[in-house]
Amino acid sequence: MGNLCACLAPKSMKKKPTKRLRNPPPTTNSSKRWTRVRSSRKEKSDAALTQEQVLAAAILFQQQNGRDPFDRTTSVRYPKSGSKNSNTLPRSSSSRARALTDPLLQPHQLVSENVKLEDIETNHFVLVHGGGFGAWCWYKTIALLEEGGYKATAIDLAGSGVHSFDPNRITSLLQYVHPLTDFLQMLPEGEKVILVGHDFGGACIAHAMELFPYRISKAIFIAAAMLSNGQNTLDMFSQQAGADDLMRQAQTFSYANGNDRPPTSINFEKSLLRDLFFNQCPAKDVALASVSMRPMPFAPILEKLCLTDLNYGLVKRFYIETPEDNAIPITLQDSMINKSPPQQVFRLKGADHSPFFSKPQALNKLLVEISKIKTPS
Repeated sequence: MGNLCACLAPKSMKKKPTKRLRNPPPTTNSSKRWTRVRSSRKEKSDAALTQEQVLAAAILFQQQNGRDPFDRTTSVRYPKSGSKNSNTLPRSSSSRARALTDPLLQPHQLVSENVKLEDIETNHFVLVHGGGFGAWCWYKTIALLEEGGYKATAIDLAGSGVHSFDPNRITSLLQYVHPLTDFLQMLPEGEKVILVGHDFGGACIAHAMELFPYRISKAIFIAAAMLSNGQNTLDMFSQQAGADDLMRQAQTFSYANGNDRPPTSINFEKSLLRDLFFNQCPAKDVALASVSMRPMPFAPILEKLCLTDLNYGLVKRFYIETPEDNAIPITLQDSMINKSPPQQVFRLKGADHSPFFSKPQALNKLLVEISKIKTPS
């Protein structure tokens, strides 16, 4: 709309500087009359110009009437609900049209657009950050969800964000995720939430799913550690490349208990943050992260998850892939998906490891659409 208003606004004319005489000569009556005539003609000219602009605006409005004034040729076009092809998915880059049962969908290929907000099981998202991050990383996601009528709660895990605990003193996954499990335990009876985990937050929400399966409607893993029973996060990262791997280069370890004891926390080299986590993100978000990230406790990474079909298996899982990810490469994401297949997989085109910064609108659309997907009880 701002562009449209800019087109209709009259262009400001740059006036030439007027030379002023210190003592102007007296003018005669005839010169005054001539001045009045010229002024009258100028007023008529201005009135005509204004009238032409009003007419042009009216014509433009009539041309826009009946179609979307925000039409953009580069954006994706969605079929209208009344069209014949409203139930068909747009074609992918392959020659075959995708079926509804295909496991990999793009954001524009979702089909639950007609589901109303009041018809979904829950509209409450609980957002869980990754290792070194904090609740601050979800600020765009929170704003977009709340604008759409959803409720969003971002959790600071122990020793993260504004949580005052020392990360070097965290000795277990249970201690690390206590702010999340405490929140779930305090939910009113019968209320459910949608858990969203990013990065190591995937292991954290898996732990919560095992403890509180009846309080979680769905679980969404975003470029996250989605582990199998008996696996720990270190096992997952060990599948990555060797010593030249960017993740290994960026990590620095702290040994609060002495150099002869295991590390107590992991920090990330600030000069490599952009390349590792934010290679597609705006500079202002990279700056925010560089002053907000904290060391990540090491002990929870070593802890093997105990996941059962009776609890963890009850919650429907969804995975959002980030193909431009340098922290958890797409090959590693695919490996986790193949070992423990979720209900559906979505690929967020052009997203790096932090899509809440690099692709906030597209990520929000995916979260909303996943919330509307009906799952068998």
